Amino acid sequence: MVGLRRGLSRSGSRSSASDSPSDDVGIAPSRFAVSSAIGEILCMEQTGPHRRRFSRRAFSKGLAATGLGAAALSMPSPLMAASLAERFAASGAAAAPDHSPWTKLLSAYLRPRRDGVMGVAYARWKAEAREPLAAYLAMLAQVRVTALARRDQFAFWANLYNARTIALVLERHPVASIKDINLGGSLFGSGPWRAKLLSVEGVALSLDDVEHEILRKIWRDPRVHYAVNCASIGCPDLPRQAFTGASLEAMLERGAGAYVNHPRGVSVADGSITASRIYSWFAADFGNEAALLAHWRRYATGAQAKALDGPVRIGGYAYDWSLNEG
Repeated sequence: MVGLRRGLSRSGSRSSASDSPSDDVGIAPSRFAVSSAIGEILCMEQTGPHRRRFSRRAFSKGLAATGLGAAALSMPSPLMAASLAERFAASGAAAAPDHSPWTKLLSAYLRPRRDGVMGVAYARWKAEAREPLAAYLAMLAQVRVTALARRDQFAFWANLYNARTIALVLERHPVASIKDINLGGSLFGSGPWRAKLLSVEGVALSLDDVEHEILRKIWRDPRVHYAVNCASIGCPDLPRQAFTGASLEAMLERGAGAYVNHPRGVSVADGSITASRIYSWFAADFGNEAALLAHWRRYATGAQAKALDGPVRIGGYAYDWSLNEG
């Protein structure tokens, strides 16, 4: 069984959302910060649905393009700041926050759709229960997450990500896709993921920070992708109960199984697999094709298990960004 594990290795990491030169509030952007950002743009490649990866090997070339060259390497840089994984690496044994208000909301406004995707009744939720959601998020903002036990921390971050995503959609609903909510939080495409929408222990965070810089980097568990929901049909289901430390392992396993056994996760026809782009975007987490097939076979049941049992190949990837309205 793939257990939750702590890991702070920076190998295979993606650029932090804090790489923007304007993130230091109250401090004018330095010439290096602005120029390194320009150089970074020249050295980025698409590696996810709304993220790009910084190529360190191309960094010198990027600096040269800005006209600063090697002299700039001696100046302070946002790229050299301590990572968020390091900032939130500590853990303790404090009592976990009460996530029952989140469970109450999820059970009231989530229903399975006819296509098997868990739908969210956004219109009804917006009309009836925005205040309880705001109160839950306000409570989470007061939590000292570094004092929690490790499993309670994972539950905290996953619930925070999901609750803030729902609140964001409710603020802008009706929308056809979360990608239509462009908050200007990124230089690279539309969407809300890099806008600083959260504050934890005095640190301003984006949704990208929570998923990619904290959850993925601290736990190094591919099941992170089954825990966070981006309000899209293509995404793994939002669970109808809050994550807690006690329920975490069972919920991660259940989420993985539900996604692998639904055609938007893995679809097999005549030996050819069409998989969710999640498995392509985050190949670094799931491993090579052999590891990915082993992952799917571990969770596949019934007809899906039979379809994956034998010679199969990955023929392509797909993803539906339509809102998971239900």
